[in-house]
Amino acid sequence: MERQGELLGNRAAVGRVAIADRSKPVAVWLFATAFVVFGLVVVGGATRLTGSGLSITEWKPIMGVVPPLSAADWESAFAKYRQTTQYHDLNQGMSLAGFQAIYWWEWTHRLLGRLVGVVFAGPLIGFLALGQVPRRLIWRVVGLLGLGGLQGLVGWWMVVSGLEGRVAVAPERLAVHLGLALLLFVALIWTGLEAWFGRGQPAAHRGWRRAATGLAALVYLQCLLGALVAGNQAGLVDNDWPLMDGRLLPSDYWVGGLWRSLLHGQAAVQFNHRLVAYAVVVLAVGLAGVAAFRGQFLSKAQREVALAVGALVAAQAALGIATLMARAPLPLSQAHQALATIVLAAAAIQAWRANRSARVL
Repeated sequence: MERQGELLGNRAAVGRVAIADRSKPVAVWLFATAFVVFGLVVVGGATRLTGSGLSITEWKPIMGVVPPLSAADWESAFAKYRQTTQYHDLNQGMSLAGFQAIYWWEWTHRLLGRLVGVVFAGPLIGFLALGQVPRRLIWRVVGLLGLGGLQGLVGWWMVVSGLEGRVAVAPERLAVHLGLALLLFVALIWTGLEAWFGRGQPAAHRGWRRAATGLAALVYLQCLLGALVAGNQAGLVDNDWPLMDGRLLPSDYWVGGLWRSLLHGQAAVQFNHRLVAYAVVVLAVGLAGVAAFRGQFLSKAQREVALAVGALVAAQAALGIATLMARAPLPLSQAHQALATIVLAAAAIQAWRANRSARVL
């Protein structure tokens, strides 16, 4: 009887540790923040596609939340925009109504950035005070707060690059800005899953784990390359497929210098985006095929996620080709960017599952 009581006590202790290791309220909060970040990324894409990102020429983290409220305020904001190179070279003669249209896109984008901070920082303080954040995740969520702050600073660093001497922001800074936003997005989802399910055991299938993790990394790289395509307006050239201006390798890939070609060559960034897209499709569809026909070693949830990722990647590839061949119209471009973020989320979830033993899912 004494031995049995000891065993029951040990099991109860293990159960208490398991409960303390996870928190569903914290997970819901992290998922909700990730959803707001998704909206931020989508609106940010629309802001760039509409050429609105330089309409607000000042960075006021607190007071900037208030838009112009009077005719004098609007005229003052418009006068500052008229000093930019973008106005002089592209929008000379723009009306106040035209300026207001692009202003609201950028203002909404910045408002969502502030909202991310509020949605994350406020509950974080409460959860920490109540001791609801699993101990092993405390420094991780604090790091996410810092990453969100850094994202805001990088956003202004990006805008500054387009205020003088350019008609748009520097493509490489756009890629860094988007890359940090997507890193925050994935980290929120990953940490939310950790908070929901608790600590897991390493997966036994090393090959599947590496392949799924590699796919998520490849999708992330593809998103960065997509930012370079967008920043260089490379979707407006070489609009045939599968060739590029009738050639396998574009004749104007090299524009003088390695980094200049990779970061600023329209043909180069589009060609690189195409190549990585092919790799993503092959790997994602391959993993889906393994899950469907040889996935006995996987859990049902892992198989379902692999099939979903394969389908999403195939849809995204088809949408990308349609967007390119239509010369990147606004609705298709917005849909392509939004679906890319969804694909990244799905690939991250697949990688997270692949890195955990099926017994604990």
